[in-house]
Amino acid sequence: MLARVATFALSALDPVRVTAEVDVRPGLPAFTLVGLGDVAVRESRERVRSALLNSGFDFPLRRIVANLAPASLKKAGPAFDAALAAALLAASEQVPVGSLDGVAVFAELSLGGELRGCRGTLAAAEGARASGIELLLVAEERAGEAALVTGLKVGAIRDLQELAAVLSGNAEVRLARPTIETATVDSGLDLADVRGQPHASRALEIAAAGSHNLLMEGPPGVGKTMLARRLPGLIPPLAGDEALEVTRIQSVAGLFDGGGLVRQRPFRAPHHTVSPAGLVGGGSVPMPGEVTLAHRGVLFLDELSEFPRHSLDALRQPLEDGSVTVVRRSGAATFPARCTLVAATNPCPCGYAGQGSRCHCDQQAIDRHQRRLSGPLVDRLDLLVALANPTGDQLRSSSSASTAEVAGRVVAAHAQRNLRWPQSTIRSNAEAPEASLTDQRCLSKEALEAVDAAYARGLVGLRGRVRVLRVARTIADLREAGLTGVEDVLEALSMRLRVDGGTQ
Repeated sequence: MLARVATFALSALDPVRVTAEVDVRPGLPAFTLVGLGDVAVRESRERVRSALLNSGFDFPLRRIVANLAPASLKKAGPAFDAALAAALLAASEQVPVGSLDGVAVFAELSLGGELRGCRGTLAAAEGARASGIELLLVAEERAGEAALVTGLKVGAIRDLQELAAVLSGNAEVRLARPTIETATVDSGLDLADVRGQPHASRALEIAAAGSHNLLMEGPPGVGKTMLARRLPGLIPPLAGDEALEVTRIQSVAGLFDGGGLVRQRPFRAPHHTVSPAGLVGGGSVPMPGEVTLAHRGVLFLDELSEFPRHSLDALRQPLEDGSVTVVRRSGAATFPARCTLVAATNPCPCGYAGQGSRCHCDQQAIDRHQRRLSGPLVDRLDLLVALANPTGDQLRSSSSASTAEVAGRVVAAHAQRNLRWPQSTIRSNAEAPEASLTDQRCLSKEALEAVDAAYARGLVGLRGRVRVLRVARTIADLREAGLTGVEDVLEALSMRLRVDGGTQ
């Protein structure tokens, strides 16, 4: 007898409907599994066999052929276990074959028959809704995650016996409710702790308001990391479809604990030994990299000059396009990569260039250190800030505004952007096209002339010109102005200058 049930595979971050087919026929006992599965998929034969026997079901001593269709799609992971077990129960007439109509199953099986949660459950639920599935059966521990998708019935299943009872009509399915969202966790990091760095604090506020990329350059211990780790607290929490998008990414990557929608902006800080695949994504089965895991949040690269040059250059296209496409022999996978890049670096190998006798590097070593950062990469950074050790008087007399105060201004700037482009898909000023920025209702004539003059003098290139306009628009939003003025452009231009006197 032949039985079929729906399940889902993951292609990058997207769910693909898969049909688990099981055919049981007379013949020499054998269990063959086909459908282009990886090792974890092929091993599901043994998990299914043990789970059925340990749950009190019969394992048919016949010829069993299982297929995961479409056969041309490469499949990975143990999430097909429960679907194969359900189809095998139906094909061996231990549950009604018709009970699988309109049902999808997505879970791993233990040898004892318990259903275990799998990464990508939220994506599978979205795929089930899009496919017109009436009921999705998942492991109890992940049912709340799947129930975040509205318009879909999600059944929480504890083990294989409960699964069979639900399919046989002997038990009511326990419908899951969305997991209650937890409040955003307060990191306890306050911008007011930063003293003597008003220029850097201002740059951090601009970066938060417009999602602009930021490079901080200065000696060790000056506060670069301290500033970067306070950036997520300045940005408003994720809302609506952004939260669902980030939650799906974390679910596919195995970072989601099954709680409510992720509302806190992700903050990723990979070590400088990270590979290009780890940074932008890759693998034989493409998985998201750090730039995708930081989507709609912050990617912090500390000690930027210590990262391998080829890893940093892999970031150039994602920073420009807001997405990254990983091409492998089996196909291409596209991941979102719209994050705020914050980088910190020292000006030279010893870190004390420009501080007189404290620096022990010759000019050749300094030049070699500077060349580790390619010009095209730095050109994609909107804000270039030099930090220096403050004097004792500056430490005693100056302090930054609190995180709550700056976050309030950032929220007001976001509201200003929403009023300006109410029906647009633009989520931040860093994404705004040039045409939107140079509209006469958005940019004053004098401000445009100032940008053009800077371009004519070679202070900025074509890409830099647009990025200056974006930063200037954010500065205007922070002061809740309708038009971008000359003072906004001049401040934005001042943050394109590098420490060494060069320009980008």
